[in-house]
Amino acid sequence: MKQPKILSIDTVLVQCEGNIVSDMDGEKVMLSVQKGKYFNLGQVGGDIWSAISTPRSVKEIIESLQQIYEIDADICEQDVIPFLQHLLKEDLIRVADAE
Repeated sequence: MKQPKILSIDTVLVQCEGNIVSDMDGEKVMLSVQKGKYFNLGQVGGDIWSAISTPRSVKEIIESLQQIYEIDADICEQDVIPFLQHLLKEDLIRVADAE
């Protein structure tokens, strides 16, 4: 079993292929075809998912959320990094430079 990568503020992430995503009452839900599992990303998670449709650094993701939600950078980072770590562990996103 591969070790999950520890994310840093400079890690560049991008969505993995093969997930079906739809909007349900303003929240994003996703079906991982590969795993046959559903994920409810919620509203903020949906914004994060949209942000990484193209490769983005963790720092860029946090900065975009700060603009949308007017949240402190440290608080945003504390919430976003574990969420991204979970998406990475579930193979929903990948590190962009790891082709």
